[in-house]
Amino acid sequence: MSVRPQTFRPDLPLGREPAHVRQRVEALEHMLEGLVKVPGLNRKVGLDVILDFVPGIGPTVAAGLGAYLAWEARNLGMSKWQITRMGSNIGVDWLLGMIPFVGAVPDFFFRSNTRNLRMIKRHLDKHHPGSRTVEVDPLRGTLR
Repeated sequence: MSVRPQTFRPDLPLGREPAHVRQRVEALEHMLEGLVKVPGLNRKVGLDVILDFVPGIGPTVAAGLGAYLAWEARNLGMSKWQITRMGSNIGVDWLLGMIPFVGAVPDFFFRSNTRNLRMIKRHLDKHHPGSRTVEVDPLRGTLR
C-alpha cells in the first residue's frame, strides 16, 4: 500500500499491472471531473462539463474518453454486467450532454466517470488488494 497526494501526474505508468491501471484511471477521472473548482459553488468541474459547451462534438469526445475507463475495466477482467453498467453511465452522460449548452448543467451533477471509477476501485480492492492507495489531502495532511 502506498501513500500519495491527490494531484495530476503527467508521468503515469503504462504497464498492465493493476496498480498502474488504477493510477491511469484515477488521473483520467480527475481530468474529466475535477480539474477546476467553481468559485462560490465549492464543486469541481473538468473536461466533461467544459466539452459539453461544444455542441455535438464535445459530448462525443467526452464519451470517448469515458469509454477508455470501460476499456481498462474490461482489461482488468470486470464482469460483463459491470461493463454494461459503465456503458449505460457513459450513454446517459452523452445523451444529457447532447442538449446544446444546457447539457452541461445535468452533467455537472451526473458524474458518470466518477461512478465508473468507483466501480473500478471496488473491483481492484476486492481482486487486487496490492493496488490500493491511501490518499492524503496535501493541504490538511489528513488521510482520505
